[in-house]
Amino acid sequence: MEKDGEWMMHRKCRMHNQAVAGVIEALLMVALVSIVISMIQLIYIPQVMEQREAEHMDQVFNQISSLKSMMDVQAITQSSSPISSMITLGSKELPYFITARATGELSTKEDPGSMITFNPPLNPPPGFSPTGTIPLTSVQYFADNSYFVDQTYIIEGGGIIVKQVEGTPVIRADPSISSVNNTYSISIHIDLPIITASPGKNLTYGDGKCFIRTNYSNNRTYTDSIPNGGSIKIYSQYLSAWNETLHNMLGIYDTNGCLQINMVGTSPTGYIEIKPGSKDISLQLNVIDMQVQIGPGWLK
Repeated sequence: MEKDGEWMMHRKCRMHNQAVAGVIEALLMVALVSIVISMIQLIYIPQVMEQREAEHMDQVFNQISSLKSMMDVQAITQSSSPISSMITLGSKELPYFITARATGELSTKEDPGSMITFNPPLNPPPGFSPTGTIPLTSVQYFADNSYFVDQTYIIEGGGIIVKQVEGTPVIRADPSISSVNNTYSISIHIDLPIITASPGKNLTYGDGKCFIRTNYSNNRTYTDSIPNGGSIKIYSQYLSAWNETLHNMLGIYDTNGCLQINMVGTSPTGYIEIKPGSKDISLQLNVIDMQVQIGPGWLK
């Protein structure tokens, strides 16, 4: 009996030790899996999400560029048929991991401090009054990213401006400005879209897809000569971007003294000033009225 009791005791001890070893092995496996998942979550997932949001920014820029192209086509053809363009506002989370989604805001802006002024006022086309001021309106997309740097894309004055939280805004697509060096003057032609939003249809926010509809409404062309002592002033929140692109497009006339292009002050009260130099400015300004609607519904 004693031998049987001792054998049973040893057998129970072995079974108990094996059970403890199994529990420890399971705990070690769980710990190992947790460490691996934590490393993936802390190191690799942020990199994957950052790359994903960067790709989304490239996609949105292409969509904004397509929207600008559609507006240019409508202005050239003067077609009154609405055209819809799609904008992807944000990106989703990754499944099974702790991630944050990126969202975006699409809106139209009419900042009273953004404008182009003319001295002397422009001669009007038939049926319109003289004007010394033309507003600079815009369509803006703002990205609220969780991993990649936040960016804003702005269609203003016919160009596309890219702005980050830190850094200097730049124009990625130039406005429609052309010039010719004549004997006694510099001829400058500007196609300037003015965006009018439909009431209640000027903003949307989220992470899905939305549509923005644009519709050509009207255009009017001002022609005038700006002599020595006159000026064209551009007021914008993105003065440095305008300054760079104007010097790229008209800088040769500034270099040879035909024109003077200067940035005076900084945003929001500063401006870019274009003045005649050794030659007058012969200006042709084509103002294009565009109706814009964000979200579902129909343009009227």
